[in-house]
Amino acid sequence: MAQDVGSTVPRRQLGRLLRQARTEAGVTLETAAEALEYSRQKIWRIECGTGTVRVLDVRAMCELYRVPAETTEVLRALAVQTRAKGWWQEYGDAVPSWYELYLGLESAAAHLRRYDESLVPDLLQTREYAYALPRATGPEVPTRDRAVDLRMQRQRLLTRRHPKPPRLTALVSEAALRRPVGGPEVMTDQLARLLETAGLATVSLRVVPLAAGPHPGATAGTFVIIDFSGPRGGQAAREPSVVYSESLTGALYLDKPDEVAAYENAWRSVAALALDESASTDLIKSIIAEGQPG
Repeated sequence: MAQDVGSTVPRRQLGRLLRQARTEAGVTLETAAEALEYSRQKIWRIECGTGTVRVLDVRAMCELYRVPAETTEVLRALAVQTRAKGWWQEYGDAVPSWYELYLGLESAAAHLRRYDESLVPDLLQTREYAYALPRATGPEVPTRDRAVDLRMQRQRLLTRRHPKPPRLTALVSEAALRRPVGGPEVMTDQLARLLETAGLATVSLRVVPLAAGPHPGATAGTFVIIDFSGPRGGQAAREPSVVYSESLTGALYLDKPDEVAAYENAWRSVAALALDESASTDLIKSIIAEGQPG
């Protein structure tokens, strides 16, 4: 895996800080667009972090908003970082536009907290398990092989050397471990992989037993809370946590405080019901044993 983590987080940081500077200066979006001779859409795109940003534009916006020189230098440095390319761009045919943002956030994360209701977490799947999924969820698609290759490449972030790999805390419903995908051999190998990856220093795997009954995770469905590390070298403040929830045709990216708080509460409730790591390992072993002959 390439060592860069792309431009997603710098873009979001820069956009948020420029929006904050504009608001504090009492400048409306329309007034800024007129003063800078930009379209309103251009400023909106910059503030939403949806594309690269020229240093020249940052300098002009900082002058208009009367941003202090030291802060301006920080923002200019972030603008340079928005031009970085992520390793996943070589998989362009397998990356929907709505998914590229997640790949950037995942690569830049310090901690990934995910609850999986129906399937094994994608960062812990075997190639055979991942390859079998499209047959179960929809018709054959031209990019299936590439999509599986992308998933396998993503898994390398858990063991990368630089930058520091994110921690993965995975809460998985017992139902996901018992749901057959690809046949008995595929499932046995997949469960064995879970036991193997559970031993990684960066991974904490806990199972939510069926006996726990209904809980907030069952209502929320699969979701990921993406946490980021603190500032480095005096640069911008830590990027706020983001909640990612995927559907068949798109995804939700939730970062408003009340939205994140709702999922934090759901996470705590599910975590309180999950088995500890040792008991989770024992349960996975017992499921494997149930599927063995004799």
